[in-house]
Amino acid sequence: MNSTDLSVLKAAVHWLKEGHPVAIATVVQTWGSAPRPVGSWLAIRQDGQVAGSVSGGCVEDDLIRRVQTEILTRSTPELVVYGVSQQEAARFGLPCGGTLRLLVEPKPELAVLEKILELISSHQITLRTVDLSTGKSTLTVGSRHDEFMCTEKEMRTSYGPRWRMVIIGAGQLSLYTADFALASDFEVIVIDPREEYAEGIDRSDISFYTGMPDDVLLEIGVDAHTAVVALTHDPKLDDMALMEALKSPAFYVGALGSRNNTQKRKERLLEFDLSQEQVNRLHGPVGIYIGALTPPEIAVSILAEVIAVKYGVHIPKKQ
Repeated sequence: MNSTDLSVLKAAVHWLKEGHPVAIATVVQTWGSAPRPVGSWLAIRQDGQVAGSVSGGCVEDDLIRRVQTEILTRSTPELVVYGVSQQEAARFGLPCGGTLRLLVEPKPELAVLEKILELISSHQITLRTVDLSTGKSTLTVGSRHDEFMCTEKEMRTSYGPRWRMVIIGAGQLSLYTADFALASDFEVIVIDPREEYAEGIDRSDISFYTGMPDDVLLEIGVDAHTAVVALTHDPKLDDMALMEALKSPAFYVGALGSRNNTQKRKERLLEFDLSQEQVNRLHGPVGIYIGALTPPEIAVSILAEVIAVKYGVHIPKKQ
C-alpha cells in the first residue's frame, strides 16, 4: 500500500472512530488512460469530506453526491462505472475516453480496517476478501505475488509492501533513498555491520540488520520483488552483497560508484563464481543520470531507475 492509500486508511479509521458514516471506494477496473491504478482508494465522509482519489479529481464530485444521497443508505457494496461512452468520459474529464469501475463499500468494518493498519505497521502483507453480497471482509496472510481481483461475488486485494528494497549501508544517502523508497510503497531493509552507523538508524519504519551483507541477503531471501542497492562506498561490503544479489532473482541490483570504479568492480566480480551474464545485470553507476549532486538528488535518481526497471521502462543511456 503506497503512502497515499495508507493516508486514506488512517483517515477512514479516524472518522469511523469519531462516529461519522464513511464509504470507501476502490478502483477495481480501468480501461483507456485512467489516471489512478487498480486498487486505489477514496474514503468519503457523509458531510462530503474526502481522503484519497480514484480519478485524480475527474469523477469525485459526482461520486460524493451519489454516496451522500444513495449509497450510504445501503448495507452492501455497489459497483459504480464512469465513462462507459465517449460522451460520459468527456463529461467527467477522463483522459482519452478512459473508464473507471469502482466498488463502493457503504459500511466498512472499523475492526477490519484497524487490523489492516496494525499489520501494515508491522510490515506484514494482508489479503482482504470482501463478500459483495454481504459487505463482510475476511483477512488472511498475503504474499508479494497476490494479484488484485474483483468478480461478481468478491473482491480480493492485498495491503502492505509488495515490493522490497534492500540498501547496503546506513549513511546519509542511504537514509534519503530509504525515505523515497518508503513513499514509493517499498518495504525497506538496511544492512550495515559498521558500529558507527548503528545509532543513526533507530527507526520503526525501516528494518535494520547489523550482520555481513551477504549473510543477511541469504537469511532474508531475495525474490523477484526485491531491489538491492549497494551504497557504502566500501568495496568489501558492497561487493559481498553484490555477489549474492546478482545470483538472486532480484529485479534490480545497483551500486554506487563512478564509471571507472564500476568497470573495476565488474572485473573483480568476474573473478568470483559469477558469469558475465550475471555481472551484466549490475546497474552502475547507480541511478538515472539527471545531473544529481546532493544526497537527496542522488536518491531521487536511484528511485527513478529502480521504478523504471520495475515497470520495464527503457532507461536512457548514462553519460
